[in-house]
Amino acid sequence: MELWVGRIDIFAIGGLHLSKVQFSVQVLVVSDLARSKAYYQDVLGCEVNDFWAVRDDFRLGFKLIEGKSAEDVRPNRIGDGQEKVWDTYAYVETHDDLDELYEELKSKGAILHQKPEVYEFDWGVWKEFSVKDPDQYVIAFGSGKKKE
Repeated sequence: MELWVGRIDIFAIGGLHLSKVQFSVQVLVVSDLARSKAYYQDVLGCEVNDFWAVRDDFRLGFKLIEGKSAEDVRPNRIGDGQEKVWDTYAYVETHDDLDELYEELKSKGAILHQKPEVYEFDWGVWKEFSVKDPDQYVIAFGSGKKKE
């Protein structure tokens, strides 16, 4: 029996079996599905259908579900020992790609949460920025560069 969900094919034989995980999708309960779909498509550059919002061949993916009430929308809160809070964190391969993505999202009117910041470590340099969606979910993007 084959089940098709978007671009995911799952083979169920005597139960659900996956040969390997290829990506994951963040499930977000939103206050206004139409507004969120428009933001994820027009601003974040996702391909959007009934409730899926994905970009870059599912490397970044969301399932958007409209909540029954405003109380159902619950972005993460800052954890013990955390300086920042994120709901989704996506890795970008190079700093140049990260800079291009930042400029793309900024030019489309993304709600900027954190401008690009650079952190130096013994192993190299980490760079990251984050945006918010209309329900205040924080989506961060980061890239590491090892010392040579």
